[in-house]
Amino acid sequence: MRIEFKTLLAGLLLVFAIQFSAQAQSFDSAAEGLLAKSYKDKIQAVEIIAATGDARSAPLLEALLAGDLFTRKSDKLLVIGNKASGGYDIVNALTGEALGSVKKREVRKIRINNKMRGLIKGLLGGLTLLNDDPNLRLKAADAVFKSRPAEMRTPIEQALATETDPTVTKALERTLAALKLTHAQSSEEQLAAVEMLEGMADPQVKSLLSAEGRKLQAIKDPTDAELQLALAVDAALAKIDEKLAFLNIIENIFQGVSLGSVLLLAAIGLAITFGVMGVINMAHGEMVMIGAYTTYMVQQLFLNFAPDMMNFSLLVAIPAAFLVSGACGIGIERSIIRFLYGRPLETLLATWGLSLILQQFVRTIFGPTNKEVSSPDWLSGTWEVTGGLALTYNRIGIILFAAAVLILLMLVLRKTAFGLQMRAVTQNRQMAASMGIRTGWVDAMTFGLGSGVAGMAGVALSQIDNVSPNLGQAYIIDSFMVVVFGGVGNLWGTLVGALSLGITNKFLEPYTGAVLAKILVLVVIILFIQKRPRGLFALKGRAVEN
Repeated sequence: MRIEFKTLLAGLLLVFAIQFSAQAQSFDSAAEGLLAKSYKDKIQAVEIIAATGDARSAPLLEALLAGDLFTRKSDKLLVIGNKASGGYDIVNALTGEALGSVKKREVRKIRINNKMRGLIKGLLGGLTLLNDDPNLRLKAADAVFKSRPAEMRTPIEQALATETDPTVTKALERTLAALKLTHAQSSEEQLAAVEMLEGMADPQVKSLLSAEGRKLQAIKDPTDAELQLALAVDAALAKIDEKLAFLNIIENIFQGVSLGSVLLLAAIGLAITFGVMGVINMAHGEMVMIGAYTTYMVQQLFLNFAPDMMNFSLLVAIPAAFLVSGACGIGIERSIIRFLYGRPLETLLATWGLSLILQQFVRTIFGPTNKEVSSPDWLSGTWEVTGGLALTYNRIGIILFAAAVLILLMLVLRKTAFGLQMRAVTQNRQMAASMGIRTGWVDAMTFGLGSGVAGMAGVALSQIDNVSPNLGQAYIIDSFMVVVFGGVGNLWGTLVGALSLGITNKFLEPYTGAVLAKILVLVVIILFIQKRPRGLFALKGRAVEN
């Protein structure tokens, strides 16, 4: 019995050895096929290399795709080359043995065409379908969907049978349906594939079905099965167009809300200062710029002294920007603005001149070029809701941040003594002063609060825009439009005005362009102000009425 067991074990080992040897020989001979002059022969060699399942397949195909696969002229040896001074450092493509350095003239690159590139990408995707990393499996499924080689149908089916991640499963189902449609064995299978693709509102699926529809329309004498398939493809395209149109509306609303959130952050501080003091502050945009540069400086400090904590730099930058911009605002109010109350034109000219001075001051310190502010990991990337709808995390973060700032400001204005005094000064300055409220102190703190909020807007803008001396100028006009449209000094009006302008702009831009959309919005606001000079939500009070 023991002898029989040993004999069986030896037999199994022999079988495995023979299979391994055959696989290695198949891989080696296929690799030699890459030396062929015909692209058709090369394509066949690539397909065999991927089909062997050899561990060397992926590195070899990756080198071929990257243009790093060569043949040594002296002995026709297949090598992988890495650029070095005057030539390449080469290794044996089949064994991995280092072969030293060679001159460029000593090797010849293995050439490939676009068809081979698409095939290799798909086959490489198939080789990573069973990787432990779901992100790599997702990329692999997408790569196979784009290239759609017929040989990948079985690997995709096998990967789908064992897949547990729902996102990857959906991508694999889409890829399998595309393979069935492209390389169908029957018309029934093609109809089933079209039915499956019909439920996927995805621009890539639409492109695939459109190409299939054009192919069917080009047939001069179609069969009944081909006519039925053409009708199914047209119906599927109509449903996908309907879904994509709906998703486009959702995306426009999201983009409009995100733009409105940016306008809200830029305008909310202006609404406070303009509403309480009636000051037309043309340097408000520079407070936004100062906040953005404060974010840059905080990030540089983290980069130099605590690089492992870079993900927290933005959280530190928010209070830092508030304090720096707020301090600048208080300094401006105490040194310039308080001498110009009641003279709005002179205030406008003074703050406009101040804005130019601040821009030049920043240029002198940081230079005129844009500064890079990187996003933390938790704000990077995109949330793909569905194939036709993707929301960026930094825009989502700005929307939530703007909502948090608005809520916090409302709490400050309604639940604190400072907020009560500010509202009193807004409604009737003389009466507030007669009641013992230090209106000068309230003015300074209000200006500081508005400037500090503008600084926090700079933190948010640093995540979606270039940090430059001109950053604030891009938003100052829009900020004034938001404040005037919503109602001077009213936070709810500022919110409604910002969201209205943001969403309207995003819906107009596809039809009119960005510049004409802004002009149309400005014209509408001018006409609106003619009917309602105090905006959507006018403040009530003796001072306002007078």
